[in-house]
Amino acid sequence: MIEIERVGMDEVVAGSHVNHEAVGLTREDVLELFRLMVLTRRLDERSEQVQRQGKTAFYISGRGQEATQIGCAYAMEPGKDWFLPYYRDFGIMLAVGATPRDLALALFAKKDDPASGARQMPAHFGHRDYNVFTSSSPVSTQIPQAAGIAYASKLRGEDAVCYVAFGEGGSSKGDFHEGLNFAAIWKSPVIFLCQNNRYAISVGQEKQMAVEDVASRAIGYGMPGVVVDGQDVLAVYKVTKEAVDRARRGEGPTLIEAKTYRIVPHSSDDDDRLYRTREEVDTYRTSQDPIVRLRTYILENELATDEELDHIDKEALAHVDEALDWAEQQPDPVAEEAALYVFAEA
Repeated sequence: MIEIERVGMDEVVAGSHVNHEAVGLTREDVLELFRLMVLTRRLDERSEQVQRQGKTAFYISGRGQEATQIGCAYAMEPGKDWFLPYYRDFGIMLAVGATPRDLALALFAKKDDPASGARQMPAHFGHRDYNVFTSSSPVSTQIPQAAGIAYASKLRGEDAVCYVAFGEGGSSKGDFHEGLNFAAIWKSPVIFLCQNNRYAISVGQEKQMAVEDVASRAIGYGMPGVVVDGQDVLAVYKVTKEAVDRARRGEGPTLIEAKTYRIVPHSSDDDDRLYRTREEVDTYRTSQDPIVRLRTYILENELATDEELDHIDKEALAHVDEALDWAEQQPDPVAEEAALYVFAEA
């Protein structure tokens, strides 16, 4: 009988529910997780500032969801596996190999933007070099696409797993149900990651669905469902690694629901004060911030000192500032190429 597994959801902790050595990670791995999470956060913060300065038109953030994204990506194999991110997945992009310069080119809509050559909105990720499929604005359309990509990999005999992410609001779309059903029937090697940040734009989960956990829907399709503390990067790594190993063994897909939190408004055009309290947000800006929790774990386990972690943070910020300054100076697209790759040429 298929049951829903729950990891790290029994109690609130300051650090992690999981020991890094118990899941096969070294001290260097943990510090790399910290570096990627901090790099993601600093890029996110600086990108928002650039938008507020009027240098870019629009911005959508993933701040607060870094542990979910980095923990999941770290369990996969960039260059071999396939990735269909959703619009908050800055951490996924950085973890699989994209650089802050790559993402900054998209933010400024520059000619050499690797996602689309400035034909997409910001945060509509894509990168041919890292097996990242281009994103579409309608939510959840990437889910059946991922099921098909994974099935194609299986037919070709490749040892590849496909990652696809979406919010809990997206799990109410028909694409979600069709994609999971197809993948379960054909045992496609897919990791379905629901980044449940509790608000589909401005609509709380209790108004979106009558179940407590999105992962409980996995039972109806005959696949494992896992609920994990999405603020705990080591717990996310653990459950994703188990799901990836299962997929590589030919045992099919897994639905992972990471309970996380977006600590900023939905986008640069949103006012989240209209639908949630400051007290709620402040909890996730402080003790339950995923970077704070990993930092606490590192210090408690004597994996690094405060000074070493501060140095990692300063290096990340310098890297981001350099990337944004560089990207802003790059050439803009030209009007004559606007339809290139959009319409077929006669």
